[in-house]
Amino acid sequence: MRRIGIMGGTFDPVHYGHLVTAEEAYHRFRLDKVVFVPSAHPPHKLDKVITSPAHRYMMTVLATMSNPHFEVSSVEIDRPGPSYAVDTVATFRKDYPNNTALYFITGADAILEMLGWKDSTTLLRMCDFVAATRPGYFIADSKIAEVFGEHASRVHFFEVPALAISSTDIRARVREGRPVRYLLPDIVISYMERAGLYAV
Repeated sequence: MRRIGIMGGTFDPVHYGHLVTAEEAYHRFRLDKVVFVPSAHPPHKLDKVITSPAHRYMMTVLATMSNPHFEVSSVEIDRPGPSYAVDTVATFRKDYPNNTALYFITGADAILEMLGWKDSTTLLRMCDFVAATRPGYFIADSKIAEVFGEHASRVHFFEVPALAISSTDIRARVREGRPVRYLLPDIVISYMERAGLYAV
């Protein structure tokens, strides 16, 4: 059975927190590969200004191209309308054989809000979930059972040290002229500078 990780996110910009999370999930869950899926129009950010999908897609490609078990998909960018996880996972389910196990990789904060996602019950039946937490961030089994009920066994948590890095902080640092080196790959920083991203 093949095991495919789906790493969804805005990636505005992609940074080492994302990359370390994907790499840890790859090894922890014995995945064959991790596919990064930049969102086009995140439904929870429709009222916010987001960098164009083309720029975010290209930055994600640049950040992942040196890793042979990372790929980037434009499935959400190519699809019109808001980017819903259930639609993306359904697309992967069609594209891969029935004996492929899908693992949707996200953050622990997001996973605990999952019941508010579109068709969350359907989504829980289609794949397992891998939720990255910061070291020391503990979620009780009772909370997991409360949120996910009979699907609790399909949700897996693991610690990622680099999760203190955030795209919001990186964008603020660029605007304020503060350093971002070592928070994200140099090749992404170069792209940001050439494209004039995040600067006032």
